[in-house]
Amino acid sequence: MGTRTFVNDRMPFTPAKRQGRSVDIPLILSVVALVVFGLIMLYSASFDFSFNEFGSPTYMFARQVRWLGVGILLAIGLSLFDYHHWRKVVVFAMLGTIALLIIVLFVNEIRLGASRSLYEGSYQPSEVAKLISIIYLAVWLYAKRDFLHDISLGLIPLGVILGIIGGLIYLQPDISAAGTVLLLGGLLFFLAGADIKQIVFILLLAVFMGWVIVQVSVTGQDRVASFLAGLQDPTNASYHVQRSFEAVIKGGFFGVGLGQADTKLTGLPFAPTDSIFAVVAEELGLFGSMLLMSLYAVLVWRGLVIARRAPDMLGTLLASGVTFWIGIEALINMTVMVGLMPFAGNALPFISAGGSNLVSTLSAIGIILNISRQSGESVKQEENERRSFGAVADLRRGNGRRSVSRPRRSRRTHV
Repeated sequence: MGTRTFVNDRMPFTPAKRQGRSVDIPLILSVVALVVFGLIMLYSASFDFSFNEFGSPTYMFARQVRWLGVGILLAIGLSLFDYHHWRKVVVFAMLGTIALLIIVLFVNEIRLGASRSLYEGSYQPSEVAKLISIIYLAVWLYAKRDFLHDISLGLIPLGVILGIIGGLIYLQPDISAAGTVLLLGGLLFFLAGADIKQIVFILLLAVFMGWVIVQVSVTGQDRVASFLAGLQDPTNASYHVQRSFEAVIKGGFFGVGLGQADTKLTGLPFAPTDSIFAVVAEELGLFGSMLLMSLYAVLVWRGLVIARRAPDMLGTLLASGVTFWIGIEALINMTVMVGLMPFAGNALPFISAGGSNLVSTLSAIGIILNISRQSGESVKQEENERRSFGAVADLRRGNGRRSVSRPRRSRRTHV
Protein backbone atom coordinates (compact mmCIF):
# COMPACT_ATOMS: atom_id res chain seq x y z
CA MET A 1 0.00 0.00 0.00
CA GLY A 2 1.56 3.28 -1.07
CA THR A 3 2.25 6.11 1.30
CA ARG A 4 1.33 9.73 0.67
CA THR A 5 3.84 12.54 0.90
CA PHE A 6 2.54 16.08 1.39
CA VAL A 7 4.69 18.87 0.08
CA ASN A 8 4.38 22.02 2.19
CA ASP A 9 3.73 25.23 0.23
CA ARG A 10 6.75 26.89 1.81
CA MET A 11 9.17 24.11 0.90
CA PRO A 12 11.16 24.62 -2.29
CA PHE A 13 10.30 22.33 -5.09
CA THR A 14 11.22 21.90 -8.69
CA PRO A 15 8.62 23.45 -10.99
CA ALA A 16 6.61 20.82 -12.77
CA LYS A 17 5.19 21.19 -16.22
CA ARG A 18 1.44 21.35 -16.55
CA GLN A 19 -0.99 21.84 -19.33
CA GLY A 20 -2.27 25.34 -19.88
CA ARG A 21 -3.05 27.81 -22.58
CA SER A 22 0.02 29.39 -24.10
CA VAL A 23 -1.49 32.80 -24.83
CA ASP A 24 -4.32 34.89 -23.47
CA ILE A 25 -6.82 34.99 -26.35
CA PRO A 26 -9.09 37.77 -24.93
CA LEU A 27 -6.03 40.02 -24.50
CA ILE A 28 -4.89 39.42 -28.07
CA LEU A 29 -8.38 40.00 -29.46
CA SER A 30 -8.72 43.28 -27.55
CA VAL A 31 -5.34 44.48 -28.83
CA VAL A 32 -6.18 43.53 -32.41
CA ALA A 33 -9.52 45.33 -32.13
CA LEU A 34 -7.80 48.44 -30.73
CA VAL A 35 -5.18 48.43 -33.50
CA VAL A 36 -7.79 48.10 -36.26
CA PHE A 37 -9.98 50.73 -34.60
CA GLY A 38 -6.96 52.99 -34.33
CA LEU A 39 -5.96 52.67 -37.98
CA ILE A 40 -9.48 53.48 -39.15
CA MET A 41 -9.78 56.53 -36.91
CA LEU A 42 -6.25 57.70 -37.67
CA TYR A 43 -6.94 57.74 -41.39
CA SER A 44 -10.16 59.65 -40.81
CA ALA A 45 -8.50 62.16 -38.47
CA SER A 46 -5.31 62.69 -40.46
CA PHE A 47 -6.09 62.79 -44.18
CA ASP A 48 -6.64 66.56 -44.29
CA PHE A 49 -3.69 67.31 -42.00
CA SER A 50 -1.44 64.93 -43.97
CA PHE A 51 -2.38 66.54 -47.26
CA ASN A 52 -1.77 70.07 -46.00
CA GLU A 53 1.52 69.28 -44.24
CA PHE A 54 3.04 66.52 -46.37
CA GLY A 55 1.24 66.69 -49.72
CA SER A 56 -0.34 63.24 -49.40
CA PRO A 57 -3.58 62.36 -47.57
CA THR A 58 -2.21 58.94 -46.61
CA TYR A 59 1.22 60.04 -45.34
CA MET A 60 0.51 59.70 -41.60
CA PHE A 61 -1.55 56.56 -42.10
CA ALA A 62 1.23 54.88 -44.11
CA ARG A 63 3.83 55.86 -41.53
CA GLN A 64 1.65 54.44 -38.74
CA VAL A 65 1.33 51.15 -40.63
CA ARG A 66 5.12 50.94 -40.97
CA TRP A 67 5.57 51.52 -37.23
CA LEU A 68 2.82 48.97 -36.58
CA GLY A 69 4.88 46.38 -38.43
CA VAL A 70 7.90 47.17 -36.26
CA GLY A 71 5.77 47.02 -33.12
CA ILE A 72 4.27 43.64 -34.03
CA LEU A 73 7.71 42.15 -34.62
CA LEU A 74 8.92 43.44 -31.26
CA ALA A 75 5.77 42.18 -29.54
CA ILE A 76 6.30 38.69 -30.97
CA GLY A 77 9.97 38.74 -29.99
CA LEU A 78 9.27 39.88 -26.44
CA SER A 79 6.48 37.33 -26.05
CA LEU A 80 9.17 34.67 -26.61
CA PHE A 81 11.80 36.40 -24.44
CA ASP A 82 11.73 35.00 -20.90
CA TYR A 83 10.89 37.99 -18.71
CA HIS A 84 13.32 36.73 -16.04
CA HIS A 85 16.18 37.61 -18.40
CA TRP A 86 15.32 41.31 -17.95
CA ARG A 87 17.28 41.09 -14.69
CA LYS A 88 20.46 40.70 -16.75
CA VAL A 89 19.87 43.43 -19.33
CA VAL A 90 17.64 46.03 -17.68
CA VAL A 91 20.56 48.06 -16.28
CA PHE A 92 22.00 48.48 -19.78
CA ALA A 93 18.54 49.32 -21.13
CA MET A 94 18.09 51.97 -18.45
CA LEU A 95 21.54 53.49 -19.07
CA GLY A 96 20.77 53.62 -22.80
CA THR A 97 17.43 55.29 -22.11
CA ILE A 98 19.04 57.91 -19.86
CA ALA A 99 21.64 58.55 -22.56
CA LEU A 100 18.89 59.09 -25.17
CA LEU A 101 17.02 61.49 -22.87
CA ILE A 102 20.24 63.49 -22.43
CA ILE A 103 20.91 63.47 -26.17
CA VAL A 104 17.43 64.91 -26.77
CA LEU A 105 18.35 67.90 -24.62
CA PHE A 106 21.57 68.46 -26.57
CA VAL A 107 19.99 68.00 -29.99
CA ASN A 108 17.25 70.43 -28.92
CA GLU A 109 14.95 69.75 -31.87
CA ILE A 110 12.10 72.12 -31.04
CA ARG A 111 8.63 71.03 -32.15
CA LEU A 112 5.46 72.61 -30.82
CA GLY A 113 7.44 74.42 -28.14
CA ALA A 114 9.18 71.33 -26.74
CA SER A 115 12.34 69.34 -27.37
CA ARG A 116 11.20 65.72 -27.14
CA SER A 117 12.27 64.02 -30.35
CA LEU A 118 15.21 62.88 -32.43
CA TYR A 119 15.52 62.80 -36.21
CA GLU A 120 12.83 65.17 -37.46
CA GLY A 121 10.29 64.32 -34.77
CA SER A 122 10.08 60.64 -35.68
CA TYR A 123 11.39 59.23 -32.40
CA GLN A 124 10.53 60.25 -28.83
CA PRO A 125 12.71 58.59 -26.17
CA SER A 126 10.30 59.66 -23.42
CA GLU A 127 7.79 57.07 -24.65
CA VAL A 128 10.37 54.28 -24.44
CA ALA A 129 11.52 55.66 -21.08
CA LYS A 130 8.09 54.93 -19.58
CA LEU A 131 8.30 51.24 -20.51
CA ILE A 132 11.95 50.84 -19.52
CA SER A 133 11.24 52.59 -16.20
CA ILE A 134 8.48 50.09 -15.43
CA ILE A 135 10.76 47.14 -16.24
CA TYR A 136 13.65 48.59 -14.22
CA LEU A 137 11.48 49.37 -11.21
CA ALA A 138 9.88 45.92 -11.29
CA VAL A 139 13.28 44.21 -11.38
CA TRP A 140 14.68 46.55 -8.70
CA LEU A 141 11.72 46.11 -6.36
CA TYR A 142 11.84 42.35 -6.85
CA ALA A 143 15.56 42.27 -5.98
CA LYS A 144 15.06 44.55 -2.93
CA ARG A 145 11.80 42.99 -1.75
CA ASP A 146 13.30 42.08 1.63
CA PHE A 147 14.46 45.66 2.26
CA LEU A 148 11.46 47.72 1.14
CA HIS A 149 10.61 48.72 4.69
CA ASP A 150 14.11 50.07 5.24
CA ILE A 151 13.96 53.74 4.19
CA SER A 152 17.66 53.94 3.35
CA LEU A 153 17.49 50.82 1.16
CA GLY A 154 13.92 51.11 -0.14
CA LEU A 155 12.16 54.45 -0.26
CA ILE A 156 15.12 56.77 -0.79
CA PRO A 157 16.74 54.79 -3.65
CA LEU A 158 13.32 54.52 -5.30
CA GLY A 159 12.94 58.30 -5.09
CA VAL A 160 16.38 58.80 -6.63
CA ILE A 161 15.61 56.46 -9.54
CA LEU A 162 12.28 58.12 -10.27
CA GLY A 163 13.76 61.58 -9.79
CA ILE A 164 16.47 61.05 -12.43
CA ILE A 165 14.09 59.74 -15.09
CA GLY A 166 11.25 62.11 -14.26
CA GLY A 167 13.61 65.09 -14.12
CA LEU A 168 15.17 64.39 -17.52
CA ILE A 169 11.72 64.02 -19.09
CA TYR A 170 10.45 67.17 -17.37
CA LEU A 171 13.35 69.20 -18.83
CA GLN A 172 12.10 68.54 -22.40
CA PRO A 173 9.50 69.69 -21.11
CA ASP A 174 7.04 66.81 -20.97
CA ILE A 175 5.15 67.28 -17.71
CA SER A 176 2.59 64.55 -18.38
CA ALA A 177 5.22 61.90 -19.17
CA ALA A 178 7.22 62.83 -16.06
CA GLY A 179 4.08 62.63 -13.93
CA THR A 180 3.19 59.25 -15.45
CA VAL A 181 6.60 57.81 -14.56
CA LEU A 182 6.30 59.04 -10.96
CA LEU A 183 2.75 57.68 -10.63
CA LEU A 184 3.72 54.26 -11.98
CA GLY A 185 6.69 54.14 -9.63
CA GLY A 186 4.42 54.72 -6.65
CA LEU A 187 1.96 52.07 -7.85
CA LEU A 188 4.69 49.47 -8.26
CA PHE A 189 6.08 50.29 -4.82
CA PHE A 190 2.60 49.75 -3.40
CA LEU A 191 2.17 46.43 -5.23
CA ALA A 192 5.59 45.26 -4.05
CA GLY A 193 4.36 45.41 -0.45
CA ALA A 194 5.07 48.85 0.97
CA ASP A 195 3.37 49.51 4.31
CA ILE A 196 0.76 52.19 4.94
CA LYS A 197 3.24 54.75 6.30
CA GLN A 198 5.36 54.56 3.17
CA ILE A 199 2.28 54.84 0.95
CA VAL A 200 1.10 57.96 2.81
CA PHE A 201 4.59 59.44 2.54
CA ILE A 202 4.69 58.80 -1.22
CA LEU A 203 1.24 60.36 -1.69
CA LEU A 204 2.21 63.47 0.25
CA LEU A 205 5.50 63.70 -1.64
CA ALA A 206 3.68 63.33 -4.98
CA VAL A 207 1.22 66.11 -4.07
CA PHE A 208 4.08 68.36 -2.97
CA MET A 209 6.12 67.70 -6.12
CA GLY A 210 3.06 68.37 -8.26
CA TRP A 211 2.54 71.68 -6.50
CA VAL A 212 6.21 72.62 -6.99
CA ILE A 213 6.09 71.76 -10.69
CA VAL A 214 3.01 73.91 -11.18
CA GLN A 215 4.66 76.81 -9.35
CA VAL A 216 7.88 76.78 -11.40
CA SER A 217 6.37 75.84 -14.76
CA VAL A 218 4.61 78.50 -16.81
CA THR A 219 3.05 75.74 -18.93
CA GLY A 220 1.80 73.97 -15.81
CA GLN A 221 0.31 77.17 -14.41
CA ASP A 222 -1.49 77.94 -17.69
CA ARG A 223 -2.92 74.46 -17.94
CA VAL A 224 -4.16 74.36 -14.35
CA ALA A 225 -5.63 77.88 -14.64
CA SER A 226 -7.46 76.94 -17.86
CA PHE A 227 -8.71 73.74 -16.28
CA LEU A 228 -10.11 75.52 -13.21
CA ALA A 229 -11.70 78.21 -15.36
CA GLY A 230 -13.30 75.54 -17.54
CA LEU A 231 -14.74 73.75 -14.51
CA GLN A 232 -16.46 76.96 -13.41
CA ASP A 233 -17.67 77.87 -16.91
CA PRO A 234 -17.02 75.72 -20.01
CA THR A 235 -16.93 78.84 -22.17
CA ASN A 236 -13.81 79.92 -20.27
CA ALA A 237 -11.93 76.69 -20.94
CA SER A 238 -8.91 76.60 -23.23
CA TYR A 239 -9.47 76.77 -26.98
CA HIS A 240 -8.41 73.14 -27.27
CA VAL A 241 -11.00 71.91 -24.77
CA GLN A 242 -13.72 74.14 -26.25
CA ARG A 243 -13.21 72.60 -29.70
CA SER A 244 -13.22 69.15 -28.12
CA PHE A 245 -16.53 69.95 -26.39
CA GLU A 246 -17.89 71.05 -29.75
CA ALA A 247 -16.92 67.72 -31.31
CA VAL A 248 -18.49 65.71 -28.48
CA ILE A 249 -21.76 67.67 -28.63
CA LYS A 250 -22.00 67.31 -32.41
CA GLY A 251 -21.43 63.58 -32.15
CA GLY A 252 -24.45 62.90 -29.95
CA PHE A 253 -25.17 59.22 -29.35
CA PHE A 254 -24.36 57.62 -32.71
CA GLY A 255 -22.11 60.28 -34.24
CA VAL A 256 -22.18 62.13 -37.55
CA GLY A 257 -20.66 59.22 -39.44
CA LEU A 258 -17.17 57.90 -40.09
CA GLY A 259 -15.12 60.53 -41.92
CA GLN A 260 -17.85 63.17 -41.63
CA ALA A 261 -16.51 65.21 -38.68
CA ASP A 262 -15.80 68.86 -39.43
CA THR A 263 -14.04 70.09 -36.26
CA LYS A 264 -10.89 68.28 -37.43
CA LEU A 265 -11.09 70.45 -40.56
CA THR A 266 -11.82 73.74 -38.82
CA GLY A 267 -9.12 74.04 -36.20
CA LEU A 268 -9.30 71.18 -33.68
CA PRO A 269 -5.67 71.14 -32.41
CA PHE A 270 -3.62 67.97 -32.95
CA ALA A 271 -6.55 65.99 -34.38
CA PRO A 272 -4.47 62.90 -35.40
CA THR A 273 -2.54 62.77 -32.10
CA ASP A 274 -3.64 64.26 -28.78
CA SER A 275 -7.23 65.05 -29.85
CA ILE A 276 -8.13 61.90 -31.73
CA PHE A 277 -10.63 60.89 -29.03
CA ALA A 278 -12.62 64.05 -29.87
CA VAL A 279 -12.74 62.86 -33.49
CA VAL A 280 -13.98 59.46 -32.29
CA ALA A 281 -16.69 61.14 -30.20
CA GLU A 282 -17.86 63.28 -33.13
CA GLU A 283 -17.86 60.62 -35.82
CA LEU A 284 -19.00 57.60 -33.79
CA GLY A 285 -20.79 59.37 -30.94
CA LEU A 286 -21.23 58.13 -27.41
CA PHE A 287 -21.76 54.61 -28.73
CA GLY A 288 -18.35 54.51 -30.42
CA SER A 289 -16.65 56.14 -27.45
CA MET A 290 -18.12 53.55 -25.07
CA LEU A 291 -17.03 50.78 -27.43
CA LEU A 292 -13.47 52.12 -27.36
CA MET A 293 -13.50 52.38 -23.56
CA SER A 294 -14.83 48.82 -23.35
CA LEU A 295 -11.87 47.56 -25.38
CA TYR A 296 -9.48 49.27 -22.99
CA ALA A 297 -11.40 47.79 -20.06
CA VAL A 298 -10.99 44.28 -21.49
CA LEU A 299 -7.27 44.87 -22.00
CA VAL A 300 -6.81 46.10 -18.42
CA TRP A 301 -8.93 43.24 -17.06
CA ARG A 302 -6.88 40.60 -18.84
CA GLY A 303 -3.61 42.28 -17.91
CA LEU A 304 -4.52 42.22 -14.23
CA VAL A 305 -5.67 38.60 -14.46
CA ILE A 306 -2.30 37.69 -15.98
CA ALA A 307 -0.55 39.67 -13.23
CA ARG A 308 -2.47 37.76 -10.57
CA ARG A 309 -1.59 34.42 -12.15
CA ALA A 310 2.07 35.28 -12.76
CA PRO A 311 4.60 32.62 -11.71
CA ASP A 312 6.34 34.97 -9.27
CA MET A 313 6.39 38.47 -7.85
CA LEU A 314 8.54 39.77 -10.71
CA GLY A 315 5.90 38.69 -13.22
CA THR A 316 3.17 40.28 -11.11
CA LEU A 317 5.01 43.61 -10.96
CA LEU A 318 5.83 43.64 -14.68
CA ALA A 319 2.35 42.67 -15.86
CA SER A 320 0.52 45.01 -13.49
CA GLY A 321 2.95 47.87 -14.21
CA VAL A 322 2.58 47.84 -17.98
CA THR A 323 -1.17 47.22 -17.72
CA PHE A 324 -1.65 50.20 -15.43
CA TRP A 325 0.55 52.27 -17.75
CA ILE A 326 -1.65 51.60 -20.79
CA GLY A 327 -4.83 52.13 -18.78
CA ILE A 328 -3.59 55.38 -17.22
CA GLU A 329 -2.46 56.79 -20.57
CA ALA A 330 -5.87 56.06 -22.10
CA LEU A 331 -7.77 57.43 -19.10
CA ILE A 332 -5.78 60.67 -19.00
CA ASN A 333 -6.20 61.31 -22.73
CA MET A 334 -9.96 60.76 -22.67
CA THR A 335 -10.63 62.73 -19.50
CA VAL A 336 -8.59 65.67 -20.80
CA MET A 337 -10.70 65.78 -23.96
CA VAL A 338 -13.89 66.17 -21.91
CA GLY A 339 -12.42 68.76 -19.54
CA LEU A 340 -12.07 66.55 -16.44
CA MET A 341 -8.31 66.99 -16.17
CA PRO A 342 -5.78 69.71 -17.07
CA PHE A 343 -4.37 69.30 -20.55
CA ALA A 344 -1.60 66.70 -20.42
CA GLY A 345 -0.62 65.76 -23.97
CA ASN A 346 -0.71 61.99 -23.42
CA ALA A 347 -1.23 59.83 -26.49
CA LEU A 348 -4.25 57.55 -26.74
CA PRO A 349 -2.65 54.06 -26.87
CA PHE A 350 -3.06 52.22 -30.20
CA ILE A 351 -5.15 55.10 -31.58
CA SER A 352 -3.08 58.31 -31.70
CA ALA A 353 -0.55 58.83 -34.49
CA GLY A 354 3.00 58.28 -33.28
CA GLY A 355 5.46 55.50 -33.87
CA SER A 356 7.26 55.72 -30.52
CA ASN A 357 4.08 55.28 -28.50
CA LEU A 358 2.72 52.51 -30.72
CA VAL A 359 5.95 50.51 -30.70
CA SER A 360 6.40 50.94 -26.93
CA THR A 361 2.81 49.89 -26.22
CA LEU A 362 3.01 46.81 -28.44
CA SER A 363 6.31 45.88 -26.79
CA ALA A 364 4.55 46.06 -23.43
CA ILE A 365 1.87 43.71 -24.75
CA GLY A 366 4.62 41.28 -25.79
CA ILE A 367 5.96 41.26 -22.22
CA ILE A 368 2.48 40.57 -20.81
CA LEU A 369 2.03 37.70 -23.27
CA ASN A 370 5.33 36.16 -22.19
CA ILE A 371 4.20 36.25 -18.56
CA SER A 372 0.88 34.71 -19.61
CA ARG A 373 2.65 31.90 -21.47
CA GLN A 374 4.82 31.08 -18.46
CA SER A 375 1.81 31.16 -16.14
CA GLY A 376 0.29 28.39 -18.22
CA GLU A 377 3.44 26.29 -18.41
CA SER A 378 4.85 26.03 -14.89
CA VAL A 379 3.81 25.96 -11.26
CA LYS A 380 4.76 28.95 -9.12
CA GLN A 381 8.15 28.60 -7.50
CA GLU A 382 8.39 30.96 -4.54
CA GLU A 383 4.89 31.13 -3.13
CA ASN A 384 5.98 32.57 0.20
CA GLU A 385 7.39 35.69 -1.52
CA ARG A 386 4.26 36.34 -3.51
CA ARG A 387 1.84 39.13 -2.61
CA SER A 388 -1.52 38.14 -4.06
CA PHE A 389 -2.60 40.69 -6.60
CA GLY A 390 -6.17 39.93 -5.63
CA ALA A 391 -5.41 41.04 -2.07
CA VAL A 392 -3.88 44.27 -3.35
CA ALA A 393 -6.85 44.94 -5.60
CA ASP A 394 -9.01 44.36 -2.52
CA LEU A 395 -7.30 47.46 -1.04
CA ARG A 396 -5.96 45.48 1.91
CA ARG A 397 -9.23 46.05 3.72
CA GLY A 398 -9.99 45.24 7.30
CA ASN A 399 -7.38 45.23 10.02
CA GLY A 400 -4.85 47.69 8.61
CA ARG A 401 -2.29 44.98 7.99
CA ARG A 402 -1.11 43.91 4.57
CA SER A 403 -3.30 41.18 3.25
CA VAL A 404 -1.75 37.99 2.03
CA SER A 405 -2.86 35.57 -0.58
CA ARG A 406 -4.85 32.54 0.37
CA PRO A 407 -2.69 29.45 0.81
CA ARG A 408 -2.49 27.18 -2.17
CA ARG A 409 -3.70 23.63 -1.86
CA SER A 410 -1.01 21.22 -0.85
CA ARG A 411 0.38 19.22 -3.72
CA ARG A 412 0.08 15.49 -3.23
CA THR A 413 2.41 12.92 -4.69
CA HIS A 414 1.92 9.18 -4.39
CA VAL A 415 4.98 7.14 -3.63
